[in-house]
Amino acid sequence: MGSNGASPSLAHVVGVPLPRIDGYAKVTGAAIFADDIALPRMLFGKLLRSPHAHARIIAIDYERALRHPGVVAIAVGGDLPVRYGILPSAQDETVFAIDKVRYVGEPIAGVVAEDELTAQQAAALIEVRYEILPSVMSIDEALLEVGGNGEKIHPDSRKANNVHKDVHLAFGDLDAGFADAERIFDDEYFFEGNPHAALEEHSAVASFGADGQLTLWSSTQTPHYLHRVAASVLDLPASRVRIIAPPVGGGFGGKTEPVAHELAAAHFSRKTGRPVKFTLSREEVFYTHRGRHPVRIHLQTGIKSDGSIAACRLQTWLDGGAYGSYGVATTYYTGALLPVTYKMGAYAFDGCRVYTNKPPCGPKRGHGTTQPRYAFESQLDEIAKELGIDAGAYRTAIAIDPYSRTINHLRVTSCGMREALSAVSERTDYSEKHGKLAPGRGIGLAASAYLCGAGLPIYWNPMPHSGAIVKVDRGGGVTVFCGTSDCGQGSQNMLAVIVAETLGIDILDVSVCAGDTDLTPVDLGSYSSRVTFMAGNAARSAALDVRERIAAAVGAELGIAAERCVFERGRVFDRDEPERALSFIDAARAAEARFGTLAGVGSYTPPEDLHGDFKGSGVGPSPAYSYSACVAEVEVDFETGEVRVERIVLAHDCGRALNPAIVEGQIEGSAYMGMGEALMEESAFRNDLHRIPNLLDYKTPTILDTPRIEAIVIETEELEGPYGAKEAGEGPLNPVIPAIANAVADAIGARIFATPITPERVLQALDGTTGKLRLRAPVATRSA
Repeated sequence: MGSNGASPSLAHVVGVPLPRIDGYAKVTGAAIFADDIALPRMLFGKLLRSPHAHARIIAIDYERALRHPGVVAIAVGGDLPVRYGILPSAQDETVFAIDKVRYVGEPIAGVVAEDELTAQQAAALIEVRYEILPSVMSIDEALLEVGGNGEKIHPDSRKANNVHKDVHLAFGDLDAGFADAERIFDDEYFFEGNPHAALEEHSAVASFGADGQLTLWSSTQTPHYLHRVAASVLDLPASRVRIIAPPVGGGFGGKTEPVAHELAAAHFSRKTGRPVKFTLSREEVFYTHRGRHPVRIHLQTGIKSDGSIAACRLQTWLDGGAYGSYGVATTYYTGALLPVTYKMGAYAFDGCRVYTNKPPCGPKRGHGTTQPRYAFESQLDEIAKELGIDAGAYRTAIAIDPYSRTINHLRVTSCGMREALSAVSERTDYSEKHGKLAPGRGIGLAASAYLCGAGLPIYWNPMPHSGAIVKVDRGGGVTVFCGTSDCGQGSQNMLAVIVAETLGIDILDVSVCAGDTDLTPVDLGSYSSRVTFMAGNAARSAALDVRERIAAAVGAELGIAAERCVFERGRVFDRDEPERALSFIDAARAAEARFGTLAGVGSYTPPEDLHGDFKGSGVGPSPAYSYSACVAEVEVDFETGEVRVERIVLAHDCGRALNPAIVEGQIEGSAYMGMGEALMEESAFRNDLHRIPNLLDYKTPTILDTPRIEAIVIETEELEGPYGAKEAGEGPLNPVIPAIANAVADAIGARIFATPITPERVLQALDGTTGKLRLRAPVATRSA
């Protein structure tokens, strides 16, 4: 591009149109030849990112970069103009920024070259001219009406400020509830945002074949939604897009939505005819973000003389970063699940999410529910203290009942919260220790609840949320095909366990094919702790479909009713005469001979009666909820303010534990992650820049910080779960943070109202400062 500043409309490929062999570009030095067939060498990509938090793009000049030896292609915003987003209501991102940038680190251009270093060098040669705009870096700034030299982060918004979404819901007679209350507790809290900090960075490889088929391998938690977005952004028929999600590492919510490097890899592969790989550096992962929202919380709770909750009003203000992401859902989630733990007479929720010039926030383990849970459980401890009631006994008394409805019309089925509270209290002697330990030592308790998958899909439609196919071969081998993505939570083991149990065979005889949109039925993805409940039910349904035919064939062979067939230990036998049996292999062959190819199909759609009929009721309902309780024991150094967690006991109601070792691992991981968020993790910004975008300086607990962790598996019978199972991936995290906060309050005799609970905040509290926000949070109104 010349100096006139005009943006190009197409990606530019070095040289003349390339001759092709079997659909691949034949370029000297760019291919390996075998028997006269070119095997294309992979290209490597790098993204040029914005150094400014808020600026208008005046011109982009990439001529020098294009001439750099080894560079094959460059693309900018105009080459991929289609807007996308994970939610239908937030289609506000493009692969590369067009017209303006909205946060430091936003992609502006992409370069692919013969090697990664060359691509990085070429990206540095791209010259961009900006008009710097005032940045918005806080919730307070975002709520102000934009005027003067300012410009809204999204100018097309109809709001006068940078509010993205506001929500107002009320259930029951709130005024009457507060009027009936013996005492009203009124507190403000702040929960700092933080990233997922998964060890594995994001990476994607794309290959566009001669048949016009795009294959994209990506470390994604949602292959189905990536498939949908890739087809839209690249203007390809969905039938020609294949997404494969290899089990390449952790996600914690950070890989649940399509992001720029995935779509850029696909675009460049189509343009060059060669495979293209993008791998983000650790710093780029921090900029890609989608992590936990910073949330300001105002919580009012009215308590009757018997301790019951007469009324509760929750107000939240979310710092959403520069784009929508899952933000609309996150806003609702900050209020939707609070009543799932405790009975309330009336409840109101006001939520407001704002845009700021920071990397976009999204879902992190416990999506949207972690921040208000910290506040509510902290306040409940203060309420119990004022009432002179043991905090564990108080929570048990007001706990939601199994098989009931919450004040906001959510359906609760099995509920093991009372059992979890009892288990952690007894294990730690909580009642004997709380308020009685030496100064500097404390013990705290908290409880929580979480989803077993969202009751409605992101794109509302009547189709199943998860599907599965179970195929049985003539050798007795069984393969499960399901679109789930295993990001370390053990979903493939879960599918194999359920199918093996249903067919009465060894788990080692079951193979799982997952995360491949060409080979597997649709599963909506690994988020909202939905996989065990939803994909597990689908797999069980598919296995039952197969079992029914096998039973019919065996019944015919043995001359008995199919209902008398029992599947167990690799045999199918007569329930009344167990010695009359066929091996599973012979049973499968008999069924194939009788019915043809042996495969079963199953799917899962949540029930329709999970929620009320009001705007916003689609966020919060779930076919079941898990429940957790945690006790933490800490020691606080009064001279340095350092908090040392000595013990965490965490109980989780997971329904039936299909694999107790994996459930315990999830509980232990939740304790570790929760401790980090409680004491040290924060997405801190200074002068528009992320202060610590690397794992050298960003603080997460090490093995030396990790305390003794005791996992307690609480088993309840969830009638609608696969073999009684519920989730275990996200729920155990939520009570850990307030349990530690309550333990610190017990240790120092003062409440800290913000996370992380750093030594500085502890010393302020010891000096008589509470850490409370000095200014009351501005109230979000309908006109905001």
